[in-house]
Amino acid sequence: MPLVNIAQPYKSSGMMLTCLKENEVMSPEDFPGKTLGVWFYGNEYPFLSWMAHLGIPTDGGDDGVTVLKQGFNVDPLLQKQAACISTMTYNEYWQVIDAGISEDQLNTFKYEDEGVATLEDGLYVLEDDLADPEFKEDMVKFVRASMKGWKWAEKNPDEAAEIVLEYDDTGAQTEKHQKRMMGEVAKLTAGSNGALDPADYQRTVEVLLGGGSDPVITKQPEGAYTLEITDAALSN
Repeated sequence: MPLVNIAQPYKSSGMMLTCLKENEVMSPEDFPGKTLGVWFYGNEYPFLSWMAHLGIPTDGGDDGVTVLKQGFNVDPLLQKQAACISTMTYNEYWQVIDAGISEDQLNTFKYEDEGVATLEDGLYVLEDDLADPEFKEDMVKFVRASMKGWKWAEKNPDEAAEIVLEYDDTGAQTEKHQKRMMGEVAKLTAGSNGALDPADYQRTVEVLLGGGSDPVITKQPEGAYTLEITDAALSN
């Protein structure tokens, strides 16, 4: 699909593995023989690349890891179905904490620290739409306004969380959780003015090319991002 990244509000990745220390996972060298919870629907690719870099098979056995296809919750860790699970720094990790497990009972391995992080939460459009001058003008306005909002939220995390709560019709969100999430998300948007860093893009490409025996992509993408929109948005 001819998708093009036109902006990248997130500078850093929030994805990590969260492990119970009681499961004796103190470093990646302890992964073999363990069951690891992994999100799919695209989230598995940096994980598979990470295991390929470590030389750890993902088909089970004493020398490999058993991959548990994890739902978007933390139940496998709480129910002792997995030694480690996928979490985001701003969300699921804190669900584990709120479930009564203390931070000193956990070890975390951030994809960013392990050198296998891929870009998250960019803004993408269809390539053909960029041929429409009116559409491009709309995107310039949207990116400019969006990044103004993100930078305001970084400086005013509590107020940003209150806005989320104001528009939460479900009543499911809590003030504590939203404020904590915004505080953590601010760490990921910090350092980004909305423009994609080509070095971050290339790192993502290398991670996806290095996915072991079944890489996500098999050659360097062409035309997968443009700086034209952010150049225009940030010029004013």
